[in-house]
Formats: sequence, C-alpha cells, structure tokens
Amino acid sequence: MGIKLDRTSLQWLAVIAITMACLALQGTWGWMAEYPDALIVPISDGLNAIMNWIVDNLGWFFLGISWVLEWPIKGVQWVLQALPWTVTAFLFCVVAYAASGWKLAAFTLASIFYILIMGYWVESMNTLSLVAISVPLAIMVGFAFGVWGFYSDRAERGIMPMLDVLQTVPAFAYLLPILMLFGFGTVVGLIASVLYSFPPMVRNTIVGLRGVSSEVIESGLMAGATPRQLFWQVRVPSARRQILLGVNQATMASLSMVIIASIIGGTADIGWEVLSTIRKAQFGESLLAGLVIALMAMVIDRITAGLAARSDDYDPQAKTFAQRNRYWIAAVCGSVLFFAIAQVLPIFDVWPRAFEFSPASVMNDGLSFLVTNFRDQIEAVKTFAFFFVMLPAKIGLQGAVSPFTWGFALTTVHIVGYAIVMVGLAAWCTKRWSAQAGIVVLLFAIFFYFGLTKMPWPAVLLIYGFAGWKIGGPFLGIGTLLGLGFIVVTGIWPEAMLSIYLCGIAVIISFMIGTALGIWGAHNETVSAILRPINDTLQTMPLFVIIIPFVMIFKIGEFTALLAIIAYAIVPAMRYAEHGLRSLPDHIIEAAQMIGATRSQMLWQVKIPLALPVMMLGLNQTIMYGIAMLVIAALVGTNGLEQTVYIGLSDGNFGVGINAGIAMAIIAIIADRMTQAWSRKRQEELGQKVG
Repeated sequence: MGIKLDRTSLQWLAVIAITMACLALQGTWGWMAEYPDALIVPISDGLNAIMNWIVDNLGWFFLGISWVLEWPIKGVQWVLQALPWTVTAFLFCVVAYAASGWKLAAFTLASIFYILIMGYWVESMNTLSLVAISVPLAIMVGFAFGVWGFYSDRAERGIMPMLDVLQTVPAFAYLLPILMLFGFGTVVGLIASVLYSFPPMVRNTIVGLRGVSSEVIESGLMAGATPRQLFWQVRVPSARRQILLGVNQATMASLSMVIIASIIGGTADIGWEVLSTIRKAQFGESLLAGLVIALMAMVIDRITAGLAARSDDYDPQAKTFAQRNRYWIAAVCGSVLFFAIAQVLPIFDVWPRAFEFSPASVMNDGLSFLVTNFRDQIEAVKTFAFFFVMLPAKIGLQGAVSPFTWGFALTTVHIVGYAIVMVGLAAWCTKRWSAQAGIVVLLFAIFFYFGLTKMPWPAVLLIYGFAGWKIGGPFLGIGTLLGLGFIVVTGIWPEAMLSIYLCGIAVIISFMIGTALGIWGAHNETVSAILRPINDTLQTMPLFVIIIPFVMIFKIGEFTALLAIIAYAIVPAMRYAEHGLRSLPDHIIEAAQMIGATRSQMLWQVKIPLALPVMMLGLNQTIMYGIAMLVIAALVGTNGLEQTVYIGLSDGNFGVGINAGIAMAIIAIIADRMTQAWSRKRQEELGQKVG
C-alpha cells in the first residue's frame, strides 16, 4: 500500500526543498549564512538615546516615587522585626489553619522552626516586608488592568501583548532601566517584583469576571442593582475564586523575584544571603538559605490556594458575631497573649543563638567527597553528553564528527547512509502514523546534520513561519516571520540560535522525562506522593540555588547550564501530564474497559491521545520555564541572548540588554502561541470544550 500525501504534506516537502537549496547556496551567497552588517538596524543606540532623555528630564519624578515607596517598606520591616517571633508564628499558623486546616498549620509551624534553627529569622522578615508591599501593589495594579480589559476589548488588545512582554522579557533586561530611573536601593527590587508579578492577576481577573454566568447578572439587574452595585456586589463576589487564584499566582511570582531584587536592592534579606553564599561557592549555606525561600513560598502558596478554594464556602450555622469572626478573635487574643509572655520570657521574644544549628559544613564535605571520588564518572557523563548530543545539535554532524570526537571521520558512505536511514524512517513514520510525523523526522534530520547555528537564516524563518501558519493560521505565521525577522535585522541572530539550541535540547529532555514521570505518577499514588514535594521544591527554589550543585560537580560550561535548565523546566511537564491523565472523563475509561482494552492499549490509544492537549500545555510551560532559567544560566558559561542581556546589565548599556531581552520575549511568545494553538486545535478535533 503506497504512501498518500495531502496538500499540507506537499507544501512541507516544498519548504524542505527550499531549505536544502538554501543550504547548498549559502557557501556562494554569504548573506544567507550571516546577515550583512551594513543592513543591521542599530536599535540599541536609539533605545539608549530615549532612556537618557527620560533620565535627564523626568529622573526627578521617578526618584520622588522611590522616596515615597521607601517608607512603607521600612515601616513593615520595623513592625516585623519588633514583633516577637512567637506572635508572628502564631498569626501565620492561624491563617494557615483558616485556609486549609491543621495539616497546613503544622507544616507552617515546622517551616518557621526551620527558619529559626538555621538562624535566618531577621533576613526572612526583611524578605517578607518586601513581599508584603509588592504583593498588594501587584494585586491592585493587576485588578485595575483586569477590570479595564474586561470592560474594553480595545484595552484588552493592548494589555495582553504588554503582559506577554513583561512575563517573557528576562528580569535582568529591565533591571537596568529601573535602576537608572529609581536609583539603587530596596525600591528597585520592589518595582521589579511588581512588574513581574502583576500580569497573572490581570489574566485571572479578566477570566474570572468573564466567567460570571448571565443568569447571575440578570438576577442582579432584576433586583435593581446600579452598575456600581452590579460590579462590586455581583460580579466580583461571583468571580472571587478565580481572582484569589490570581492573588496566589501574583504572590508566588513576587517571591520568585526576591533573589533578583537582592542583586539591586542591597537589603540584608534572605535573597541577599543566598546570593552572597553563591558568590563564595558555599554550596551548603546557599542551599539552606534557598530552602528558606522555598518553604516561605510553599506556605504562602498553600495559604492563598486554600483561601481561594474556601472562598465559596458558606456556613449557615455561623450566625453569631463570634462564630463569624472566630479566626479574627483567636488571632487577636493569641497575639496579645504571646506578646505578653514574650515580655517575661526572652526566649519567646528572640530565638536564642545558642539554639541555632547549621549542617552546611557537613553538606559541603559531602559534595567535596562526591566530586573527588567520582571525578572519572562525572567527566565521562559530561563528555558523552557534550560530544554526542550537544555539539551535533549546535554545529551539526558534519562539524561534530571527527576522529577526535567520535573516533572516525565523516565520509561519503556515512553521509549517504545517514540520508537513507532518515528518509526510510520518515517514510515508515508516515505510513505508520501520519505524514506530519514523517515531516518532523525529515526536519530533525536536517537540523541535526547541519546544526542549528549553521542553518541559513532565511530557511529557519521559512520553516518556523510556515509552521506558525499551519498551526495557528495566517496571523500566527506572519507574526512569527516578523518576530524572527526583528531578531535578524537587529544583528543578534547568531546569539538567538545559540539560545534556542541550548534551551531546545533542555526542553526536549525535560518534556520526555517529565511526561514519563507524570504518566507513572498518574497510575501510582506512591510515585505521585513522592513527586509532589520534589516538584514543589524545584518550582519554589530560587533559580540561582538550582545552579549551585551542578556548578560544584560539573564546573562552568554549557553542560552545567543544560542540567540546571532541565532541573527547573521538568516540573510543568510532570504536573501537566499527571493532571491531564487524572482529569479524563470516567465514562470514556469505562467504555474502553468494556470493549476489552489492555493496559497498554488503554494508555497509548485512549488516555494519552485524550490528555495530549493538556500535555501540550505542559510543553508550553516547559518552554517558558526553560527560557526563564536560560538567563540565569548565563552566569555559568553560555553565550546566547542570555549572556547579551547580562552583559547589557553589567556594562550599563540599556539598549543592548533590552534588545536581547525583547528577542528572548519574541522566542517565548512564538513558542507560547504555537503550543496553545496546537492544543486548541487538538481539543476541537477531539470534541472537547476549548477553554
């Protein structure tokens, strides 16, 4: 039976033919391999000129804002430092109990004791003071933009791209303009945290307000509600759960910025503690301090998520004032009691330094033992991954295969054999699954043989632009071409390809391993219970801290950066795979069981195809996480856009840094739009409700 090709497959074959022609001609036409310097648009110079004008003419205004915002931060710091630790601990435990019961209260208390025993209480309170100001600001700003976007379609069309840029441009890229405008200090960290954390609040506010049913609105109108009453007493209460989820995400985003804020804030907080120990290459100390941020993030995450989940609860028995306000009464009475006790017993006021303990030296010795005694095995793993995976993906088989690397030279026989095998594999995939699968194999064969950094830029634009068109329509295709074209004409295409190469490998590995673990966890409660705290720790651990063990073991280099990106980006792949499989309709599973499907058939022919749209959203988030970690990886020896962003910050060159940051945002937005469009298309094909 022959292979039938549809119109789309024939179009893809034409794209592949043009790509091969570009590869053959780039030696003759040098502009295909490297965009001419004479045609590069000097956007960095223009950006620098604009920023200099703003600083010279409006600097006084921004410095005034900085002075105003300094006072509430100092005020909250003073309160948190003045309160006895027992009062703060009690208040957190009461809120945790109100949000999710005694288990969360016990976990909160254990986390607080960890902070006390490790000796990080003062630093943690300084961090909490920054979060206590940045989160309400982010919530207010996010809610205002969300309401505006809900009432105005035109406003929403302008707000959404702004949110995309703020969430995808690396924080390092916009730290410099914030520094130039607001000066050095804690307020700079506050502004950076607000800019990074308010977008989730905007999105959830719009989704929540739009999710209010028409029946509820009609009931409010029939009751004679004014527009103001309809909004505050009908729409907002009905959307409260979704809005509170926005509060949760804004809080987590703010906490994730504490290390970045420490770089420019200079505050003696837990972020600065992590950063200073990292600079000294103190693995144990940095990990212990990083765990403080992870625990704070977990506690706040569970509290805000619990409050969101309970927001719709209504207890008809709670009729009296005391019953309705029992948590407030308990908080006030308990705080007064502990404050009074602290005046009599000093241990209830300030945790004694004699009770502090740190296993950092033991952890450092353990890591040193590992590195010393397993050096040969470590180097073998590093060498294999670099020469047989990373280098071919970067410069292609034709550049990587040599007697020095693979043990033999690449000859005509090898080249012809590679072509035959890949074409045969593409034909088999086309016959076994679909023509699209065969096209993917052919594209992989081309990229792996020639290398991503050696591909002609017109061919790459054509491939990605056409992919965007077929996945999401003409708008996405044209947008992809324009976005990648911006990267080309601004002269940072080579750096972009280096970033895509490293992040691409990490995302593929993260998605494959993470999805496999997620599938396992979906079918095994023990595995799921083990994966959950690991995911929580990896997702809340500061990005800088994740790098440390890899640097200590594998030293500086691209392989170290690759492992760090994988460690961070694997989390959403695991979570979405498990969530997708656990959320399948029961009647479909029962129907498959009734017709006698085996466990293997159930997984591969029923569950995975149905859960694939959700898994693709996991791929979307894996890409976003990979790009976020890529910027941090610039500190350990990468040379792509992320390094350009960091250089721009270090040299005080706003234009260079923001240009590279915009390029990274373009790559992230293209990946986001493509994966979301594919997921929606797949859901429509399966007859599922598209969210």
